[in-house]
Amino acid sequence: MTRSQSLIFIIVLTIFSYSCAYAQKGQHQFRLALAQMYVEPGELQKNLVHATSLIEEASRKGADVVLLPEVMDLGWTHPSARLLGDSIPGGKACTIMCDAARKNNIFVCCGIVERDGNNIYNAAVIIDNKGMVICKHRKLNELDIAHDVYDQGDRLNVCSTPWGTFGLMICADATAKDHVLTRSLGYMGADVILSPSSWAVPANHDNTREPYGDTWRNAYFPVAKEFKIWIASASNVGPVTEGPWKGWNCIGCSLLIDTDGKEVLMGPYGKNAETILYAEIIPLKRPARGTGWTGR
Repeated sequence: MTRSQSLIFIIVLTIFSYSCAYAQKGQHQFRLALAQMYVEPGELQKNLVHATSLIEEASRKGADVVLLPEVMDLGWTHPSARLLGDSIPGGKACTIMCDAARKNNIFVCCGIVERDGNNIYNAAVIIDNKGMVICKHRKLNELDIAHDVYDQGDRLNVCSTPWGTFGLMICADATAKDHVLTRSLGYMGADVILSPSSWAVPANHDNTREPYGDTWRNAYFPVAKEFKIWIASASNVGPVTEGPWKGWNCIGCSLLIDTDGKEVLMGPYGKNAETILYAEIIPLKRPARGTGWTGR
């Protein structure tokens, strides 16, 4: 074999080996981390430092995407939102999360409080591994008891990623009548829906007698199955110290639902149940949505 033939053989063998490895992993497969984060209400700096450490840990353990909870910077309905809410992008919380995504070469999805002029929003972002905000959402189906803290969102958004189209919603958006918001993301082409959440119960809740989670299973299962979408929701843990649910506890129970509408994993329950859950996600290739698309 001549030197040139040997070189060609090596190149062909290298390409073949790479192709086999690529096919084995799957073109659209990625590792998702659900960070069930302990949030200290109103403690902006502490929460941002803590969130950064969780992002770093997820990256070290091979995650491509990390999902953090709803308003993980201040806690749901904490009155500090009016004082500490900041712009997206450019504000303190968003900038720190963008820097963490870039430094750790990881996509980050998280809920943060947004200020836009005189308005305050319960918002969430998807940030790419270059530190750029590629999707933003302002919560639409906010509970009535939170309307004195957060203003009303007015649209849904999806974004393109290396693993397909990601949709973004927040917590109770999933429980809108007839699952209209979640299903709309399906019609918009989402292959994966990420949902920062903050699930809380009264302090005397007995999880043995009343296991938490059916509200979200009932919201997620039908849409995931109908549209063949992965749905991931990360909820925080810790006490609620201010606002309408003062005295309640956020208890985790983060969920991941697959394209058959089945529960893949659920996080532990409890106000101190901080953890990071990991899963391999393979979004399905689906036909283009046109008039009359009803899922498959």
